[in-house]
Order: sequence, then structure tokens, then C-alpha cells
Amino acid sequence: MTVSDTALIVIDAQESFRQRPYWREDDVAAYIERQQALIDGATKADIPVVRIFHVEETGPFSEASGFVATLAPLSIEPAVTFRKQRHSALVGSGLDVWLTGNGIRRIIVSGIRTEQCCETTTRHASDLGYEVDYVGEATLTFPMTDRHGRQWSASEIRARTELVLEDRFARIVTVEEALAGALRKAA
Repeated sequence: MTVSDTALIVIDAQESFRQRPYWREDDVAAYIERQQALIDGATKADIPVVRIFHVEETGPFSEASGFVATLAPLSIEPAVTFRKQRHSALVGSGLDVWLTGNGIRRIIVSGIRTEQCCETTTRHASDLGYEVDYVGEATLTFPMTDRHGRQWSASEIRARTELVLEDRFARIVTVEEALAGALRKAA
């Protein structure tokens, strides 16, 4: 039994990404530190940790590749693990059924990639009626170049993602704020 109606969702924090050509180590250490603090804080507070893996038929996201494993050096002992094949962790994975069955109405979103699976899951969860805390500092992404040739840094993408989610789809919070909010609701 959990102390609250909250669950931490750790999306796609997996070794598969290290095999992608866009992988950069630039922000990884900071991400790992914040993601681990969130996992450890949730575990200590009896908030269930849900691990999501993205899987595909071939390539580094296939089960056969051996890369569908928790991103090192993260340490996670999830309450449950789901596999997804879409951007939203709520599509075809069984996550929504598990959340509903366990009385979860609030989720804390973290993981990889900030603007892709984390943002999409946040929007989807909000549309389904979940309260969502989005922990941008516990997400990771990589620079991207748009169709006009402008390169967007990972920090610019994170800022843009937080801008479009805030107060419409989620509450944008730090690790500490997410954990404090869960404990406050449980009290």
C-alpha cells in the first residue's frame, strides 16, 4: 500500500539511447543525479516507482539488442515495469490500467526524452484526468536542428517544453517540490 495516490514514472531511462548518433554526455551526469534523487526520494516515501522501457522490433530498442536495460549508473527497484511502443507511456502498455487499479490519480513524470516521450506522456495523462508533476531537471534530451538549420540546445528544448506544459498540462517542479507535494497530499 502506498502513502498517497501518487506514482513516479521513469520513462525510457535506458541504455538504448547510448547507441543513438545524437547521444551526448554533456548533461548526463546532472540528469543521473537528479533522476536518482527522485527515485530514492520516492522509494523512501513509499511512492511506487514505475519503470517504462521503449521497445521496437529491431535496432537498439529491441529486446534482442540487450540495450533495453536501465541506464547506468541509475539504480532503480521499480514496483512494476511496462514496455511501450509509442511516445506516450499510456498507449498500449497497461500503465493506465495499473494506475487506476492502484488508486493513483497523480503522477510524477521523469526520464528520456524531455520533449518527446516525457512531454507526450504528460499531455496524455493530463487529458485522462491525472494530476501531473513534470520534473524537467529529471529529464534528459539532446540538441536538435530544426528545418531552418537552427540548432536548439538541450536546455532550450527543456525550457520550451516546460513553457508549453506549465499550468496547462502539468505543474513544473523540482525533485524536492515533487516529493514534498506527494507527502503533503498523503498527510
